[in-house]
Amino acid sequence: MNFQNALLELQNDKLLLFAIPLFLVSAAIEYVFAKEKHPNLYNRKDFWVSISMGVFSSIVEFLPKILAFIAFLFLHEFSPLKDIIQRQWWAWILLFFLDDFSYYWFHRLNHEVRLFWAGHVPHHSSIHMNFGTALRQGVGERIHKFIFWLWLPLLGFDPLMIFTMISLNLLYQFFVHTELVKKLPNWYEAIFNTPSHHRVHHASNIRYLDCNHAGVLIIWDKIFGTFSEELDIEKPVYGLTVNIETYNPLKVASHEYAAIWSDVKRASKLSDKLRYIFKAPGWSHDGEDKRAKTLRKNS
Repeated sequence: MNFQNALLELQNDKLLLFAIPLFLVSAAIEYVFAKEKHPNLYNRKDFWVSISMGVFSSIVEFLPKILAFIAFLFLHEFSPLKDIIQRQWWAWILLFFLDDFSYYWFHRLNHEVRLFWAGHVPHHSSIHMNFGTALRQGVGERIHKFIFWLWLPLLGFDPLMIFTMISLNLLYQFFVHTELVKKLPNWYEAIFNTPSHHRVHHASNIRYLDCNHAGVLIIWDKIFGTFSEELDIEKPVYGLTVNIETYNPLKVASHEYAAIWSDVKRASKLSDKLRYIFKAPGWSHDGEDKRAKTLRKNS
């Protein structure tokens, strides 16, 4: 195992590269279908910010992805299960559930730890819900993302299997970013993440804040108490609780880091400085507590 072999192996992870044309064609089709009945579904400037975020996040992810792949190779070498877990059909099914479980906690902590939220918030900064928004990926989250998958090579799954499953999960998630699909059959809504569930996740309504972190399976949110159903009586309002109102990609990518730094500087106690970094967004040492759970409790 060496750096060169790791790079050669990583070159086989091409699924998302092939998916890019599919994403762009799907966004074009959605735009055409929505143009008459939903003329405000797309905003040109907003769409190009989303494309910029997608490109920017891919660039930032390049080095962490290589380092993660090497770490996965290293950990896989030490796994006592590496000769048992090969690429059997049942291993892929097991990996599907374990990968989705990893994604749930990665995504949930991106909302509940402010430093992580700063890296994820660009994805939530659009006030539109469409396939373009799916491409508006968080930039800073690319740095810490793969930490949540480090346990899988220790269970015997090889790195390329893990990276392939991560890509398949993201491919599925692209298609839940739409307003054109209302509700799917009840059995499907009960098990899987759907456009309805994900509209809740992108909403800034107090009822919906920090809910439905699912990748493919909504069951994790139901098990761990973060599920909220989309209600006809309360239409999701997309965007942030306080929108940043800018189309500057650099500001979209960095504004929450700047806000954290500002809060850290004005706090006098070290403990408060650390809380601004590691507590959930909305915590304040000298003002109103605007964390999602607190707002819901008081509403």
